[in-house]
Amino acid sequence: MQRRTKIVATLGPVSTNPEVLAKLMTAGCDVFRLNFSHGSGEKLIELANQVREIADSLGRTVGILADLQGPKIRIGKFTDGKIALKTGDKFILDAKCELGNQERVGLDYKELPNDVGPGSILLLDDGRIVLHVDQVRGSEVYTTVEAGGPLSNNKGINRRGGGLTAPPLTEKDMLDIRVAAAMKADYLAVSFPRSGSDMQFARELLRVAGGQSRLVAKIERAEAIPALDDILKASDGIMVARGDLAVEVGDAAVPGLQKKMIRAARERNRLVITATQMMESMISSPVPTRAEVSDVANAVLDGTDAVMLSAETAVGEYPVETVASMARVCVEAEKEQGPALERRRGLQHAANTEEAIAQAVVFACETLDIKAVASLTQSGMTPLLISRKGPEVPVYALTPLTETRRRVSLFRGVYPVMFEHASDDPEVVLDAAEDELQKRGAVKIGDYIIITIGEPFHKAGGTNTMKIIRVGEHRSPAGG
Repeated sequence: MQRRTKIVATLGPVSTNPEVLAKLMTAGCDVFRLNFSHGSGEKLIELANQVREIADSLGRTVGILADLQGPKIRIGKFTDGKIALKTGDKFILDAKCELGNQERVGLDYKELPNDVGPGSILLLDDGRIVLHVDQVRGSEVYTTVEAGGPLSNNKGINRRGGGLTAPPLTEKDMLDIRVAAAMKADYLAVSFPRSGSDMQFARELLRVAGGQSRLVAKIERAEAIPALDDILKASDGIMVARGDLAVEVGDAAVPGLQKKMIRAARERNRLVITATQMMESMISSPVPTRAEVSDVANAVLDGTDAVMLSAETAVGEYPVETVASMARVCVEAEKEQGPALERRRGLQHAANTEEAIAQAVVFACETLDIKAVASLTQSGMTPLLISRKGPEVPVYALTPLTETRRRVSLFRGVYPVMFEHASDDPEVVLDAAEDELQKRGAVKIGDYIIITIGEPFHKAGGTNTMKIIRVGEHRSPAGG
């Protein structure tokens, strides 16, 4: 059984070795995430090139996801590196403090005193430390510790319910967008957007830099939830970034929000990646916990395009084993996906010809014994639209464009295929597409397949034809 759900793996110190990269691809990685919080621009470009060279040597197509750091909403450093806070302690967050101690700590995020007031709840270190704001005096935020514990340098700050005003794009991010454009990243992830205008601004900067990456909005702030539809309109996909989001909205709210976000993304024909702590125990263990297996499986059942690994493959002891375990879980979960995805939503109003073709393809797949779909594409849009409708039949995106093949590597149930044909005779091209699926072992003589194509050829956004063909019976004179 082919795996439909894609796997995104974050690269880090343990996974940039060429041998490990090759093993990660072989184990099932479809897209590599480059975390722009770590590494210089030049080194990241070199790493992206290395990934693509190894993929080419293996005959694989993989995508590159460039992930911007976003604003550093963090405390500063302590004289001794860390302290321990107890419940009931008084503690000051001071924007002018250089080095912290048991009584106070500085702020990398200097605007915090302007964003909070008496009664605000601040959560440090992913919510492990809870502070109640008593008062604000100038640069100082006076708090009482409601949940204590160890606190070390540069830990993150969240405000329960959201409300921090840090812009999503810092000066570093703006420079990194140029790096992403230079490396020809397939996807660009924007951290902490609060509105569609945040994503539009990122897209404008990317286009000015000459980049063509598709934009992924990381849903991490409480404010992003009511603005989800606006963000989806301005993005090509979203990431369900459950870490910071859970801290701001409460961990109990995240499972329901995950389902809501995945459903909304699919309905708007957008991509969706589910991320954060999916197999975190495998940082130091060769096998996942049962809870992690269920978490990955549920994301698959929800209909996510991809599941993402972070520290597990960046700094973990078992990066290859983690990818292999995740791939195995995805395959098993997909066996049960039919009723869970509720694909039969009936006929809908099609926004354009391509969407009408996609609906027709899915209807045919569910009423006939179709073994595969071959979508001849320039932009990758038709395979995406077919994927959004959720057919269980594999969709092969046949395209001569390297950028398109890398892009579709993130689409659920879509497989990139290098396909170049000089003929302008549609029958000759259809025969060649049929031959390509046979060569790959996807179909055999007598199987029914669907081919989508645009006429005239070689024009992006022009899919207007769907044909149902029985392999081996439809041959043009020129094709033999």
